[in-house]
Amino acid sequence: MKILIVDDEPGLRQTLDRILGAEGHQTATASHAAEALDTLAHSDADLVLCDLRMPTMGGLEFLERYEAQHGRGLVIAMSAYGDADTAIAAMQRGAYDYIQKPFRAEEVILCVRKAAEREKLRAKIERLEQELSNIRGGGSIVGRSAALLGAVDLARKVARHPSTVMITGESGTGKELIARLIHDGSPRAEESFVAVNCGAIPEALLESELFGHVRGSFTGATADKPGLFEEADGGTLFLDEIGELPASLQVKLLRALQEGEVRRVGANTSKRVDVRVIAATNRDLAADVNAGRFRGDLYYRVNVVSIRLPPLRERREDIPELALHFLRRHNARLGLDVGRISPDAMRLLAGHAWPGNVRELENVIERALVMASGPSIEPAHLVDLSTAPPLAATNGAEDVDLSVKRRTETLERTLIQRALEQTRGNRTRAAQLLELSHRALLYKIRDYGLGD
Repeated sequence: MKILIVDDEPGLRQTLDRILGAEGHQTATASHAAEALDTLAHSDADLVLCDLRMPTMGGLEFLERYEAQHGRGLVIAMSAYGDADTAIAAMQRGAYDYIQKPFRAEEVILCVRKAAEREKLRAKIERLEQELSNIRGGGSIVGRSAALLGAVDLARKVARHPSTVMITGESGTGKELIARLIHDGSPRAEESFVAVNCGAIPEALLESELFGHVRGSFTGATADKPGLFEEADGGTLFLDEIGELPASLQVKLLRALQEGEVRRVGANTSKRVDVRVIAATNRDLAADVNAGRFRGDLYYRVNVVSIRLPPLRERREDIPELALHFLRRHNARLGLDVGRISPDAMRLLAGHAWPGNVRELENVIERALVMASGPSIEPAHLVDLSTAPPLAATNGAEDVDLSVKRRTETLERTLIQRALEQTRGNRTRAAQLLELSHRALLYKIRDYGLGD
């Protein structure tokens, strides 16, 4: 560890320097607090040993100024005038630990070892959090299609307001990502985001899961348990697949939303909660209301603002960018180094119907990475796609353009645009990325009207 020793006694500085140096630490010294702050402003330390009684500026003032300077090192306070009040004052100002003078070498070594272990744990937690962020893709929403950008823009607008939101879209379109975007952009961002899939929990357990229960309310209820509404108090509760709620729970959910109160199973009293609800469904809830399968009053209560997420087949221009995004994400997670997706493989990806939407695309890319043995993903690595009929009809909901010529031209134009954007207009480099000759690229830029 890098340790700075701050004390106005030269003998003590030398003693600590010798003790800690023998333990393998990199040490530096300062004779007063102002010198220490100047040193730390240029090169922060992992640990600072600071005397509390020094002329001009004492240790308590040093602690306050070091915190204001955004110092990241742990501080161990030292004093010959030790008492409980002094230790508490130092801790309140940010000190990690406290040593009373005179001390034995073993005391200092043990205290520093504890601090070192704490720093190792902190670094490990930061690393794991970064890895988790990489695995999740940092919650990023990828794509530039008009349909997606419209949904994202509406989500950002509604985030600032407390209105209940309904997110609709097929499975795998990223409804929870939009819900998290709304939460992160809201005044509740520092509070909990709690997500539950209403269709994944057995009906007998769902009421207890949402509203909690008291001890003895049913067999197996051996202790009081708060529900998800209470866990999300002050934050956001995301009710995914709300259309799967049984009728009895639809009534209780409506009451909770209207009254801002929840009652645990078996309880005699209700508890107030402050929760912003975001709901999502892949069903046509309006049709379910007309058919009597979903309560109309609950539907209008949760559908104050509606955001529709388009299926991937309606934003095919986003497929290359999404595929490369998942390539980078899973390369990092799996420790691989597959640098690209070949043009033939990309054409196969762009031509698939994607009934599972973005989630299916991510799974396909991860599986292809595992199968790839070279520097790129090739059509042979997309086993499931190579046997699937491309551009399958979408349940009769829309007519699909089956012209190979027009589809190929659309994909080619999109890829050339992306290559030019990625290379900032460098056509030679763009031709290399596209695996085209420079002359062929110039012809295509002219034919597609992509020139200046």
